[in-house]
Amino acid sequence: MRIVIAEDAVIMRDGLSAILTRRGHDVVAAVGGAEALLKAVCEYRPDVAVIDVRMPPTHTDEGLRAAAALRQRFPGTGVLVFSQYIEAHAATELLSVTPAGIGYLLKDRVADVSQFIDALAELTPREREVLALLAQGRSNAAIAGELFITLKVVEKHVANIFDKLGLAPSDSDNRRVLAAIRYLQS
Repeated sequence: MRIVIAEDAVIMRDGLSAILTRRGHDVVAAVGGAEALLKAVCEYRPDVAVIDVRMPPTHTDEGLRAAAALRQRFPGTGVLVFSQYIEAHAATELLSVTPAGIGYLLKDRVADVSQFIDALAELTPREREVLALLAQGRSNAAIAGELFITLKVVEKHVANIFDKLGLAPSDSDNRRVLAAIRYLQS
């Protein structure tokens, strides 16, 4: 997988590059700002961009704004927002526009490197679309209508999502709600 990293903290940026390279991925660029990110994506056309939320010059939401611009200009490029902070409003806005191919992962929630690597490819793009609509409270029938697929296909995607997220059937838990919570936390 070809990856561009946008992280202003040099140690974090170099560490991510090293981890991803050791795991067999091709880190084609590692940059420290939003403008450099967009230039790198334009030049290298990566499969995924790993983006920190807060970057220079204001260290507020430059990464999220760059992620939104990237998704608009390069919709085929996956985005993993990897941040120390949860910017709920901005993240929800980003995910609501084009949920397929987008993830949001908190740095302090990564217990091991495999968890981070898995976040890049755990769900298929279509499963991410279904999960995003599920997280918005949509029924399977509404999801089928929105994505122009059959109800049976939606049911299969939902079953795969539950499986991949480790959400076994339970009398005491609602798997749709748990999946929506995971989606909002990722």
